[in-house]
Amino acid sequence: MNLFNRIFKIGQAEAHSAVNQLEDPIKMTEQGLRDLRQDLDKALHALAEVKALAIRARNEVETERNRALDYENKAVLLLQKAHRQEIAAPEADRLATEALLKKTQHEAQATRASQDQAKFEASAQQLDQNVQQLKSTISQWDNELKTLKARVTVSTATKTINQQLAQLDSSGTVALLERMKDKVATEEALAESYGQIANENKTIDQEIDKALGTSGNGQASADLQALKAKLGYE
Repeated sequence: MNLFNRIFKIGQAEAHSAVNQLEDPIKMTEQGLRDLRQDLDKALHALAEVKALAIRARNEVETERNRALDYENKAVLLLQKAHRQEIAAPEADRLATEALLKKTQHEAQATRASQDQAKFEASAQQLDQNVQQLKSTISQWDNELKTLKARVTVSTATKTINQQLAQLDSSGTVALLERMKDKVATEEALAESYGQIANENKTIDQEIDKALGTSGNGQASADLQALKAKLGYE
């Protein structure tokens, strides 16, 4: 039994890990905003319906009160007719009583409608607060989404650069630099070696002239002076 529980837990952990890897912050935020906008549409629709019920109840209150007033006026007219002996008093009393009963019924209906109106208006007020809250939340997350997109852009670029830097073959680069250093040192040693060989190949006369500070150019100068004397140019 414990083995099965462990396997189940491992499966759960792997499933959560897979879900976390699939969750794109931008896409999830955009989906959340779409859900909020759907909630806002539903709330607006419900608000419109409740407001319509409140308006209907208010109209019903007015209608029922007018009807009650109308029956009261009819009862007065009946009693006035009886007083003027235009109608029999018992008949006038009966009809006036019926009119007053109607008045009472419409007043009761007006009261009920007024209570309904108060309930619907309270519900509409609550729904309106919800709508305003949803609008504020959507506006806030619209701005948050812009910030998240900018942050994702920066983090993605930074991650790419850091990955590239991390993947550089530093050891290979250092090895290349060391080889170049060795190559230069080899070339320098080779140049010095050729210089030594050149010095070893000098004749003894060159060494003597060098020591005395004379060279073939001194003899040529003396010969030039002798030629000028012979020609009488001096």
